[in-house]
Amino acid sequence: MRDAQGNILSTYTNGDPTVNGGSLAQTELNGSAERQQEAKAGKKIRLQPLGSGSDYTPFLQHLGISALNIGYGGEGEYGQYHSAYDSFDHFLRFGDPKFEYGVTLAKTGGRLVLRLADADVLPMTFDPFEVAVGKYVDEVVKLTTTLREEAEERNRRLDDKMFQAVDDPTQTYWVAPPRLDVAPYLNFAPLQNAVAALKKSTAAYSKAYTAATAGGKTLPAEKANRLNEILMKSERALTRPEGLPRRSWYVHQIYAPGFYTGYGVKTLPAVREALEQRDWKEATAEIPLVAATIAAFSAEIDRATAVLNTK
Repeated sequence: MRDAQGNILSTYTNGDPTVNGGSLAQTELNGSAERQQEAKAGKKIRLQPLGSGSDYTPFLQHLGISALNIGYGGEGEYGQYHSAYDSFDHFLRFGDPKFEYGVTLAKTGGRLVLRLADADVLPMTFDPFEVAVGKYVDEVVKLTTTLREEAEERNRRLDDKMFQAVDDPTQTYWVAPPRLDVAPYLNFAPLQNAVAALKKSTAAYSKAYTAATAGGKTLPAEKANRLNEILMKSERALTRPEGLPRRSWYVHQIYAPGFYTGYGVKTLPAVREALEQRDWKEATAEIPLVAATIAAFSAEIDRATAVLNTK
């Protein structure tokens, strides 16, 4: 399922579940610089992308069914996993002796399920997803620049024989690093144009939904059913039957576990991992394919908007 803000993401909320504001405090103390600023500003905790390693993997990444991973933690020492100490006795003594985390998690999951089950229209918006995808595109553009600068700097040092200057002649195993091919200036325009179109589509949907439900109005049952069918299946537009390069099982084009990172997530994986492997040809080929996937998702949002605007 998609969360109430439209993100197809996960949240691992650190902090005592019995203390109001504990999650924001943990984020401000231990989160990234960007997330710390968001916590200071009192913004809602931004959910994080799903990688792999749990039951949602086949639903999201293979079938294109929206998923949400929730959990509480942050107080326990973690090292017993998959060991002889990973037992109910360990959990009872050290993990959650009063079952506060477990009970709170059950309440959280139950409330989410009830909220979705009781809604006449699925409580989904797309604006946060559009913002997230825009950030992912900015990241791969910046990554290309970073890789180019790193290659230029290493090659300059090799040309200047800097590695030989600091070499220890008594250590025969030491060798200078190889030269790196410099990243070309890739054409990210298809992705950037797709994000711009997605932004327009999400804004149009939000406007149409606000107008259709203004003053507490409810949608007619027939219109609500048509809208729900689109919303429920919209995630599938973010998949390609061919899957990712060398990983046809993973069909989602926005989120996937990294090829070399195990459970760790990669966003825009087809493009990002090609860049990380310095495979410029593959990155060039994948950019328009991922852009077309984002465009297909925009088209589903436009369909939903058209239902709302139907008299």
